[in-house]
Amino acid sequence: MTVLIVDDHPSFRASARTLLEAEGYNIVGEAENGETAVEAARELHPDLVLLDVQLPGIDGFAVADQLRKLEDPPIVILTSSRDRADYGRCIGECGAHGFVPKADLSGAAIAAFLVA
Repeated sequence: MTVLIVDDHPSFRASARTLLEAEGYNIVGEAENGETAVEAARELHPDLVLLDVQLPGIDGFAVADQLRKLEDPPIVILTSSRDRADYGRCIGECGAHGFVPKADLSGAAIAAFLVA
């Protein structure tokens, strides 16, 4: 499973990369904002995008909405340091497949959304 990590904090991207690679995921790229996330997804064709909700410029919800319109859209898992309840219905309405709090990020947490 190829993954694109999108977060404006380099330390979180590095931690997520280390954690997910250790659990067998292939990290194909990173992006620090919404605009570069959409470009990277078009170029890299990841299977999954781990996408921070709070990004500079366009937020994660808008990015997820753009990603689902791609010809071969990736699975989008939103993440945030805030709780899922803070975002209400926005998670489902933007086309994301799920939400994982940053504190709970693991390969297993992501895998739970990949089961068809």
